[in-house]
Amino acid sequence: MAADMGGSYGSTLRYKSVERMKPFGKHSLLGASGEISDFQEILHYLDELILYDNMWDDGNSLGPKEVHNYLTRVMYNRRNKFNPLWNSLVLGGVKNGNKYLGTVSMIGVNFEDNHVATGFGNHLARPILRQEWHENLSFEDGVKLLEKCMHVLLYRDRSAVNKLQIAKITKEGVTIHQPYSLKTYWEVSAFENPAQGAIGSW
Repeated sequence: MAADMGGSYGSTLRYKSVERMKPFGKHSLLGASGEISDFQEILHYLDELILYDNMWDDGNSLGPKEVHNYLTRVMYNRRNKFNPLWNSLVLGGVKNGNKYLGTVSMIGVNFEDNHVATGFGNHLARPILRQEWHENLSFEDGVKLLEKCMHVLLYRDRSAVNKLQIAKITKEGVTIHQPYSLKTYWEVSAFENPAQGAIGSW
């Protein structure tokens, strides 16, 4: 899983070290795009859910599928109250050797797949993932593929930053790696004068 670390205040890219990925329980990792304050409220809901689950002390723990189902109900419930949480969420994890990856939108639309994305990534990154992802992808090749997707998104979103985090989910647990910055190249002629040859008053 990969996420950039930009946080905007209106149209101002004000924060550049916002963490958008959080581990939950023993088996799950949550990633989010959208409103940061709403994401913090979702984290509060999940903290209560995990605490309640741990209180039973029955040797069982919530897996990624259960957490994802819970999030779909939360998002759909808030949508029905006309007070949605303005986030798109990605939930991944491994429990009992079974891998899981799902997503849910701000209105409760949800699905599972081998690869998912949020925001611009649904339109620009998923075509790349469909073409280049395969079941036997190594971690190093997976990181390169994610970096390629993040490059494509970075060059097409003025409010994006090149600082990102990569997370790895295995049966041993969740590892969120330290943030780092992608190398960028802005000397492409189309970037130097993007309006050249444009027709119209703009």
